[in-house]
This record gives sequence, structure tokens and C-alpha cells, in this order.
Amino acid sequence: MKNRFFLFCILFPCIITAQITIKGSVFESNLPLENVAVYLNNTMLGTTTNNAGEFTLTVTEGEYELIVSYLGFKKINYNLNTSNYQKPLRFNLVEEENVLNEITIKKTIYDETWKHNLASFKQEFIGLTNLAQECEILNPEVLHFEFDYQQNKFTAFARKPLKIKNKGLGYLITYELEDFTKINNYVSYLGYSRYENLKGGKRKKKRWKANREIAYKGSVVHFLKSLINDTFKEEGYIVNQFKRVLNTKRPSDEAIEKARAIIRFNRINNINIKRDLENPKNAIDSAYVTVRKSRLPKYEDYLYKSQLKKEDIISTKNNQYYLIFENNLSIVYSKEKEELRFLRRTLFSKRTQPLAQTSSFIPVKKNVIIDKRGILKEPLSAYYEGYWSYEKFANSLPLDYKPNSKL
Repeated sequence: MKNRFFLFCILFPCIITAQITIKGSVFESNLPLENVAVYLNNTMLGTTTNNAGEFTLTVTEGEYELIVSYLGFKKINYNLNTSNYQKPLRFNLVEEENVLNEITIKKTIYDETWKHNLASFKQEFIGLTNLAQECEILNPEVLHFEFDYQQNKFTAFARKPLKIKNKGLGYLITYELEDFTKINNYVSYLGYSRYENLKGGKRKKKRWKANREIAYKGSVVHFLKSLINDTFKEEGYIVNQFKRVLNTKRPSDEAIEKARAIIRFNRINNINIKRDLENPKNAIDSAYVTVRKSRLPKYEDYLYKSQLKKEDIISTKNNQYYLIFENNLSIVYSKEKEELRFLRRTLFSKRTQPLAQTSSFIPVKKNVIIDKRGILKEPLSAYYEGYWSYEKFANSLPLDYKPNSKL
């Protein structure tokens, strides 16, 4: 089954026009709080409060998601619109009751099972890309894992913000994990992140700049920005449209489960019947045929329109951009090939030579909105398959990243 991947929570800035200084203070029971983290989500813009509980941030005009975070207190998510900002902000933090519910009182046992779960978490969150090999979680001990065998559901919780060192891109990232869930091969995670540049000499900075350019090109943000600007074809994107339907050659889930029950009953009662799977003559033969067909893909994709134009994909209304296409998009980025690690990510990979990076864009609702910076306004309004699901957190850049910018 294809991996599916949701993007984490992001901010929605508008067109840059001017610099604005945002001032505010943070209190708890009317007492100022020092060292409270105040930052714009998924950017390099952030600070901490002083001993008077005060903070100052200089931002460009636009709309942002301002995060006020202090361990042991409920996080504040404030929609900051600079056009409406007139006076210093004031935030009152409330102590968190039963932080992470029962997880805080559960003792984490750092045994082999925990190590196995940590490896699984890293694979699904950090990823398997070349950049992921240079990405390290500095405080993995804050992670707690749960597994529900009935639902095949794997969840991860973090008692404190994760500290992630990305030596490939040159970032130290503080990531506040809100949710991580994997059900079967369906993965989603949400969180809030603040980026800081790592220190390094000229050679390291040159390498980081090159890697950031590579990570940006072919990414979701790069595609959506080029789509808005109607430059996606020149920048190497080929966009096709496809429909996903149930595979009629594969039995229904109900038929498969019934067939497995027949086989289990057969084995429990030690019924030894020679099976002719090419010409089934009884219920047991048919059950084995059904289970064998269960390996077929559940869905089939049918490409029905190629080389889409901007007007086939996106429209503008009230200064917002809406994705208007029906069904799904297959997006080929022709200027970069797949990494070899992408081909080797499963035991069943047959190809040995990389091709152009190909991803699927699957909306989960109608009228998906993207802002002027090429960001999904609701991060969970679509998910990705193919190459975009392979490129995970290790390949992520802050939203204020600018191509060709100096470090």
C-alpha cells in the first residue's frame, strides 16, 4: 500500500511590504513569566521573554501563527495580523492539567521495544532520505510510544519539545510535537517548529546553502509557488490528472475476512484437502483464491488528462487561491531524479535506475485554499503519495526560507 503523508502545521504569511515591531508580555496569575518561548510557527523568527515577561519581535507585514509556549502551561496559538496590530499584546498562561493526559504519569521503559519504536518513529517522522541520515534527535528520551494492536495504530508523544539537529541543512530545530499517528501505512503528524542556524565555517555554510536549494526545488512549496506564478512548466513540473477507483479484480474486504476465517477453521480442525487454485471445486479452494487476490492493490489509478495548465488547477477569488481540479494530480518534477534510497525503501522495489521525481496530490476536501506564499491554509486538507511522502521532516525548510539567500 502506498504511504500517505500529511504536512505538519504551518503559518500563512502574506506578501512582504514592510517591517513591523511586535511587542507583548506574558503573565501567569498577573505575575510576569521569564524565558517563555514566543515565536512564529515554522520560521526562524522567535525570542524568549525577559524577567519582566516582555518580548519583542520584528516581522514583515502579514498574517502569522504566533506561538506562546512554556513547559507545564497550555500553549497559546495566536493569529497575528499585523494590519490589526495597534498595542502591545498580553498573554495569560494557564497551568496545564494532566499534561498529555495519562502519558505524563506513565513510566517510559527504555527497553528493546522502546528502541524499536524509536527507530520506527524516526523513519516515519525524520524520513529515509539522504538528508535524514544527517538529522539527529538530541533528546529522544522525552518520547513515549503506544501501540494499539487491534487498530494497528502507532502513536508517539513528547513530554518536552524535541531538539532536532539537521547537519545536512544547517538547522537546530525546536519541535513541539502535538500529534503523531500511524495507522497501517497512513502517517500524519502535527507540530510547531522554530528554526535556528547552526554555527559553521565557510565550507559548511556553502554546503548548507546548496542542500537547502536542493531541498526546496521539487518540494510542495516550490510547486505551489510556481503554480501561483504560472511558471511551473518552465521550472520543470508536468502536471497530470487521474481518478482513483476500486480495483474490481480484488475481492471486497468482507469477502477476504470471510475467506481467512474459513482457512483458519480448516487449519484448526486439521482438514487436509488438496487445493486446486486454478480450478477451485469447494469453499476452501475458493477461500485460498480469495486470499491470494487480496494481495492485489485495493485501488486503480486512471490517468485521463495530461499537461494541465494553470487554469485547470487553480482559480482566484477574494484575493485567495483555490484548487479547483477534480479528483487528483500526478506531479512530475523533471529537473531532479529520485534518490537511490527511494528505490530501496521497500523489499519489493523492482527498479534499479532512478526516474524523475513523481508525487500524487490527493485532496481530502473541496475548495482547498493556498495563500500567496504557496502554503496550504489548512495543512490537513490534502495528503501526498510518492516522492513527496518520502521527503519528510529532514527535508523541511522554514517558511521564511528564500532561495539563493545568504546564511
